[in-house]
This record gives sequence, structure tokens and C-alpha cells, in this order.
Amino acid sequence: MNRQTALFLLPRPLESFILQDFVRPLLAGEDVAVLEPGRMPAGALMRLPAPLAAAEAARQAGRVKVEGDLAAVILMHPVLWPLASALLARNPGAELWYGIWDRYDRAPDADAKTRARVGALHDAASGRANWRFAVSGALAELEAAKGREVDVLPPPHDSFPAPDPAQSIVAASMGHLGRRTDWTLLRTLVEDMPELTLLMIGAVHPDETPDDQDMHAVLNASNAVQLGSLPDEAAARVISLADVCLLPFKKDEFNDTGLPQRILKAARVGRRTLVPPLKGPLTQGEAVTVCSTPEEWASALRAAKHADRSGEAGLREWALSNNEALLLAPIRQRMQALGVRA
Repeated sequence: MNRQTALFLLPRPLESFILQDFVRPLLAGEDVAVLEPGRMPAGALMRLPAPLAAAEAARQAGRVKVEGDLAAVILMHPVLWPLASALLARNPGAELWYGIWDRYDRAPDADAKTRARVGALHDAASGRANWRFAVSGALAELEAAKGREVDVLPPPHDSFPAPDPAQSIVAASMGHLGRRTDWTLLRTLVEDMPELTLLMIGAVHPDETPDDQDMHAVLNASNAVQLGSLPDEAAARVISLADVCLLPFKKDEFNDTGLPQRILKAARVGRRTLVPPLKGPLTQGEAVTVCSTPEEWASALRAAKHADRSGEAGLREWALSNNEALLLAPIRQRMQALGVRA
């Protein structure tokens, strides 16, 4: 028996396709391939008169090569129906599987003529499909009303990070982020404490220290979130979501004597501020904890973690169990039934 291949037709490159978490895990199968748009955008076929669209689709289909026999064409947007139709004409033994993930005929970013055209392509593709799957029950019901059976396959999101909220520590820093900032300290904390989320409130001024590699590392760290300047009301609400606040100042003569206003502001929403060994902040010693070494900073951060930041454990377990192994099982089973190694 020849090799059996399933081919995804994508309206965008995989990296920018909204359902890449649906497609990417299946590409691990030896017999699963993807066809991304070439030089002609996916929607260009839709804008051509029907005879020209059919001719161009036939030309493109003639250039598509897969290993072995084409067992299934998996259409992921109706604008590619002309290409799918041409591939089926060249491969009469192949099935058409149609993935429905939006109400294409009601798209708010298209004019009435375009919506009507996409709706017609959708009906043609759905009417021809050997198997249809939709991301929601509501979309499946719309097809059922037209007498078309649809399975519901919500897409997985295994690539989306899932830090454990029970272990997370949230710290907020408010104010100027530039030459006064101890970027070396912040880099150490965000790199050595993956459980730390640093909320950075305030304008960042990379021009003040353009060659500071520690600054660039912090600004590119996934657990250091830049929020920019915020109005006081918004800043107060962000701080109220944090376990503790930070004053990440360098230890120098300029920083040593001032009293940063952020200490009292953080205290107003019940948040202590961790500070380096500077004299000025000790003016409000009731609201600060002095940390002299990175180890002391890390220890103080962990000690500040609130016990009630764990979230809903049952909900988290449900979400993590809805992974690609579970949600993509129906399409894998259909591929295997065709002899596709998925």
C-alpha cells in the first residue's frame, strides 16, 4: 500500500494562523503535511471570476506534491475551496475534511459582497465535505440546520504557558525605569525565579543606559511585564494584584538619601516594598524590608507570597486535561482509519 498523506490547506503561514495549536501537533505525524499560501494570497482566488479562479486553482493544484497518495485534503478556510476542489479532481480517491472556525458570512471586516462570496464558498465546501468539524457547538448547530452533520472539536492550546498560580509570586515596581534602576538585580531575580512575575509600572528609558545588557535581558524576559505609565487609579489596582512591591534602585550616593514616593503609595493598598540598603527609604521603615543580596531579595519575595493566590485547582485541572492528546483524538483516529500515520 502506498503512503497515505493528509494535507492541511492553510489561509496563512502556520506561524500566523490562528489555529496553529490545532495543526502543529498533527504535523508530528509522518504522513501529515501542510500547504501554506504561496506568492498569491489565499483570498486572491476568491476575487477572481469563477472560470479564472478554477483555472488558477488547477494550475496551483498541479504543483502540489505529496509523498504517496493524497488521502485527505483538510480545508481550514473557505477561500481555499477552489484549490481544494482542484486537488480533489486530481486525486479522486481523497476525502475532503472541512474545519469551520468562524462565521465567515458575517465577518465584520468585510463588505457585503465579500461576505456573500465567502458564504457561497463555505456552502460549497461544506456541502462537498466527507467530514466536517467545528470549533464550537454553535457553529455545528448552524450546519445542522442545513442538514449537514458536524463534529465539535475545540482546538487545544498546549503551547500557551500554564504557570502554576499556587507557586507564583507577583511583584510590582512603580516609577522611572532607567539609569537609577539596578538592572543587574532585576535580571538575577527574573532569571533565577521563574515563578516570579514582575509587573513594571512606569516609562522605560533605554536611552539612558543603551549598552546595559542586563536591562535588555529584563525587557525581553517573559516574566517581566512592561505596563508603561499608568494613571494613579490604574496603578493602584495593579499594585493591589501584587504580593509585594520592589524599589530596584542602584546603591549610590544619589539614590541613598531620597525618599521614593512609591513606598507610601504601595502601603496605601497594603503592599510592603522591598528596598536595597539605602538610608532614605528607612524614613518609612514600617513599610519596607531591606534586602542586601540577591539571595535576600529572593527570600523576601518568596516570604511575601500570599496564600490565596492559588486560583481554582479544579478548573486548572480541567483546562490542563483538555490538551491536544484529548482534543485532537477524533481527527487522529480518522487519519489512522485512512492509513495516514498521525
